Amino acid sequence: MNTQLKEIAKVWPDIQGIFSVPHNEKDYIKLVNLLDSVIDEVGDNESHPLSSLMETIGSLIEAYESQNIPDIEGNPIDTLKALMEEHGLKQSDLPELGSQGVISEILSYKRQLNVRQIKFLSKRFNVSPAVFV
Repeated sequence: MNTQLKEIAKVWPDIQGIFSVPHNEKDYIKLVNLLDSVIDEVGDNESHPLSSLMETIGSLIEAYESQNIPDIEGNPIDTLKALMEEHGLKQSDLPELGSQGVISEILSYKRQLNVRQIKFLSKRFNVSPAVFV
């Protein structure tokens, strides 16, 4: 075994759950939560030391979702509107998205959702962030 492979073999038992495609919902949720933490840490800083980790985890999650979660069709804003209606919510019930003006622009297709808003909506409605992308 070469030196690099020996080093990887030493740490693999501790990190294999992070660098493996999830095979069940429990592992998937664990990986999504880890990605959320990495996103919180990295933000929009592409030169952050963990930015490639964020990409790798995202790819592993995407692999699981492509096999286990049906494709979501439709417009993210239409989905948001449907979820708001389903839960009996008005614009004023979602201040985390921004001011009333920002929410109005989003709901009238004049503004796209940003990463922070997508993360909030995903948690609020307990759906995959992919619904809002």
